[in-house]
Amino acid sequence: MAAGTTNIGFEEKLWQAADKLRSNMDAAEYKHVVLGLIFLKYVSDSFEEKYQVLLEEGYGDEEDRDEYLADNIFWVPKEARWSEIQKHATSADIGSVIDHAMETIENENNSLKGVLTKNYSRAELDKTRLGELVTLFTNIEVGSTAAQERDVLGRVYEYFLSKFASAEGKLGGEFYTPSCIVRTLVEMIEPFEGQIFDPACGSGGMFCQSARFVREHQGNVRDISIFGQESNPTTWKLAKMNLAIRQLEANLGKHNADSFHDDQHKTLKANYILANPPFNVSDWGGERLQDDIRWKYGVPPVGNANFAWLQHMIHHLSPAGGVCGTVLANGSLSSNTSNEGNIRKNMIIGDVVECIVAMPGQLFYSTGIPVSLWILRKGKTEQSQNKVLFIDARKLGHMIDRKVRELSEDDIRKIADAYQNWRQGKEYEDIQGFCKEATLKEIDGQDYILTPGRYVGIEEQEDDIEAFDEKMKRFTAELSQLFDKSLELQNEIRKSLGAIGYEI
Repeated sequence: MAAGTTNIGFEEKLWQAADKLRSNMDAAEYKHVVLGLIFLKYVSDSFEEKYQVLLEEGYGDEEDRDEYLADNIFWVPKEARWSEIQKHATSADIGSVIDHAMETIENENNSLKGVLTKNYSRAELDKTRLGELVTLFTNIEVGSTAAQERDVLGRVYEYFLSKFASAEGKLGGEFYTPSCIVRTLVEMIEPFEGQIFDPACGSGGMFCQSARFVREHQGNVRDISIFGQESNPTTWKLAKMNLAIRQLEANLGKHNADSFHDDQHKTLKANYILANPPFNVSDWGGERLQDDIRWKYGVPPVGNANFAWLQHMIHHLSPAGGVCGTVLANGSLSSNTSNEGNIRKNMIIGDVVECIVAMPGQLFYSTGIPVSLWILRKGKTEQSQNKVLFIDARKLGHMIDRKVRELSEDDIRKIADAYQNWRQGKEYEDIQGFCKEATLKEIDGQDYILTPGRYVGIEEQEDDIEAFDEKMKRFTAELSQLFDKSLELQNEIRKSLGAIGYEI
């Protein structure tokens, strides 16, 4: 292990150092350089820890490949170990050394075939900066048991994903869903055990948060089975690496593929579905799927895939209480064009819509489109049958920079508690301006529009008991003080200017 390893809580400093080395390289390209190296460091550290354990046991089996595979640790040949790569950090052949390491690791581990980045030797990649990046990551211990317990590598990988998403802007939304949105969905549907599916899995953030939820509730991650699909080939590879880092086994299909036209999990009926599908996709090929078995509630329009995604997910839910939590643009709550209104109506009458949450704006790096969370369930409990819970969370959250808002843990808890208390029939009550239970009759009265604001109403304002005359006296007194202060400041400015020869 490297001496002087970095302590936890270093993500931002690490990012600043790595971003400085990026120089003029495009963020979308640099992303794969950096994340590939982090993955290589993780694989090597995990291997090295096991190697030392076997060495101390003294049975001479520290180079026995099976000893590592038995513990779900990738086998790393000698020339691919970080200690060897580190030796070449200042040499001109560092790119070739890394490429060879990636290739040999892929050859020795079938689950990584075709996944790892292997173009570090290309001419346009500055080898001096690449070597400096290797040195930067050398002092991070990410593979040890202690590091894994603190989720150091997972935090670094997720933090870097978010930063790259921010740097790439709109394109960043293809591979990254803000963690506060993912955590909200996970806390609501509680994927504790069973099959978890994401048909638009991006870099795998939904799965990582699900595993974290299980661990935090003293569950066994082996009790969940992960299934995913992703159409973008580079994003599919990011997901494979992200899950491997978390030691999560997953079936992401044989290759990247379009969920509508090449469903990699046709027979799957999942206990949980978590997804953030692309919003308002107009070229999804719907004209070739007019008679598809998935369109139980109506044929989705060829010009917008929103209701195709919803029905695709419902199709893959277990009939015995399967639950889905997904993100969609707000337009899907009220649109009546191209059969969307009829599909939404049929879903409501079919009693698969359980909860709608209006989210605050500016949560995404990639788009300013307002979004909502849809909770869909097959086989509702008696408590939620023929009812829908509406939550208006638009006032929650805080700005973390000029463009992006984030939900706090208290915000997430407030949303999840309202839903869980309502669904379980305990300590729930409607709160004007925040949450409201609505019957199907009430929703019918709103023409099957699901915008939460129509149901929860406007938040009650505290009565202002201060009399008008008293309030005006207080305001004018405060204003008088401000005027006096303004005169003082004007005089100070005049004196200062006069002292250097500029009279006013």
